[in-house]
Formats: sequence, structure tokens, C-alpha cells
Amino acid sequence: MKRNSLIPILLLCAGSFVTAAQAQTAQTLKFWNLTTETITELKLAEPGTNKWGKNQTLNDKDKTVEADERLKLSDVKPGTWDVSMKDKKGRTCVLRNVALSGTEAYAFSISEDDVKKCARK
Repeated sequence: MKRNSLIPILLLCAGSFVTAAQAQTAQTLKFWNLTTETITELKLAEPGTNKWGKNQTLNDKDKTVEADERLKLSDVKPGTWDVSMKDKKGRTCVLRNVALSGTEAYAFSISEDDVKKCARK
């Protein structure tokens, strides 16, 4: 009788390990702002589609990503994405074919050099 009562407990524990593993993967997808400005909008799209997803800065408590701040991404998986950003100065930039890694401390970053390259186009 005791053996049968342990089965539901073991199944419940096994389910929580899957959930924890999924949460760990989601936590590794972070953006790192390496510009000197606060980013007010950050959107991602499948490459070449221009179908931008939600503004990822809304994931932050102050709805922006300050210089050298990291931001947890949501509803995004590792792979190749186009990235659109806008900062407090009003500068905008679209970076094409950005690789988002799920194995690093952050999935991707945008630097001042990236923004300057956008301005030349």
C-alpha cells in the first residue's frame, strides 16, 4: 500500500524538475546593453520578416534598459533574429541576422559601434 502512495509524489517531483530546467533555459536568454544610452524599445523578428514581436523593455521594472544593464527576454528562443532598438536620444537601429545564444551569460548585446554602423546606412 505504501508503494502505491509514493508514485504520485515521485511523478510530482519529476514534473517539477522539468519545469525547473525550462525556467533555467528561459533565464539564460538575456540582452546586454553595451551602448552609452538608455534603450527604450527592443523588438525581435524572424529574419527578413519585419514582423516585430513585443517590446522587450517592458520586461524591466522601469520599462527601459540602461547602459550596462541586462534584460531578461521573454517569448524568444535561441536562434537567428533581426533586432530593432530605439534609445532615449531617439536613435534607432535595426541589426539583421543576430545570433541569440542560449548557452552564454547573455543571449546578445548591442554596442555603441553597432549603433554607429546603423547610422551610416
